[in-house]
Amino acid sequence: MGRTSDAKEKILDAARSLIELRGYSALGVAEICKAAGVPKGSFYYFFASKEALALAVIDEHWAAQERDWKRILGGQAPPLQRLRQLFEATEATLRSGQRSCGSVAGCLFGNLTLELSNQTEAIRARLQEIFDAHVEMIGAVIAEAVARGEARVADTRQAARSVVAQMEGQVLFAKLYNDPQRMGVLWAGCLALLGAEAPAPSEVAVGL
Repeated sequence: MGRTSDAKEKILDAARSLIELRGYSALGVAEICKAAGVPKGSFYYFFASKEALALAVIDEHWAAQERDWKRILGGQAPPLQRLRQLFEATEATLRSGQRSCGSVAGCLFGNLTLELSNQTEAIRARLQEIFDAHVEMIGAVIAEAVARGEARVADTRQAARSVVAQMEGQVLFAKLYNDPQRMGVLWAGCLALLGAEAPAPSEVAVGL
């Protein structure tokens, strides 16, 4: 078995890459271990099942994404500009993935939602928690924009749900067409949804 210090991370890294490229259902434990370069016994030392591994991949991915979202959405720029920075960071991530593997992988959470939400309750529940967290984080920024008179929405949580849905939809199109530029319409769509105007040029530069 691989060293305890790195075998688990190797399995997680291999599983995440394979899930992003091919999805979850088609993968077998032997294939994951082969890609990780560890014996099959290592898998069951760390994970009780393939579902347990998928949950660990989701949690690891969310931990990294949450840090990025908190950094961007908690920054010093005006609230609407922070949303734009989040969209731009998301597009940059899609571009980076496309350069490394030749195709746009899309959103790990969105991909697994489409594939598994009606098959495994544990994964469905965890993904629901993550998307609820997305809504909470974006909702807080929208509430700031409303308080500053820069957005006009009656229900900030519903508006945040719509923004998250727009993001996921555009990421899906980027994956479908293998084109990160599909994210480019997101900013204008978000402004329309929030009843907001684009920040002045001098304001756009803040925090970039």
